[in-house]
Amino acid sequence: MNAAACPFCTIVAGEAPAAIVADDGTVLAFMDLRQAVPGHVLVVPRRHAPDIYALTPEEAAAAMRMAQQVAHALRVEFDPPGLNLWQSNGDAGGQEVFHFHLHVQPRRVGDGLMRVYPDGVPSATKVAELETMAQALRSRLRG
Repeated sequence: MNAAACPFCTIVAGEAPAAIVADDGTVLAFMDLRQAVPGHVLVVPRRHAPDIYALTPEEAAAAMRMAQQVAHALRVEFDPPGLNLWQSNGDAGGQEVFHFHLHVQPRRVGDGLMRVYPDGVPSATKVAELETMAQALRSRLRG
């Protein structure tokens, strides 16, 4: 999806209606049109970035700062017993709009939203396997 066809870019540009929660000039927070739970907010960079890999470090930091600010506001206003930060990348990750966005969702027990492990918590992986994966990732980390 290019920026011209992106629904979040039209919101950022002020060309589509949105209930804006906050705007720091780098990222914008607005109420999700599809309220999975009351208070569901999206945080998006103003610049079109299709996924987390396309964000600048500054945009990534701004998105998390904004998500934390929104989380505090949600806690005061909605008093949820829980909260999710949810972000998806690519078709396999469940991404539907290809403009990076972070969902900030107040949660309640039995609210009907998906569980991370729908079939129960997976069994523990052997530490040696974890260390092999960690070493591979350490070798790929960028400065």
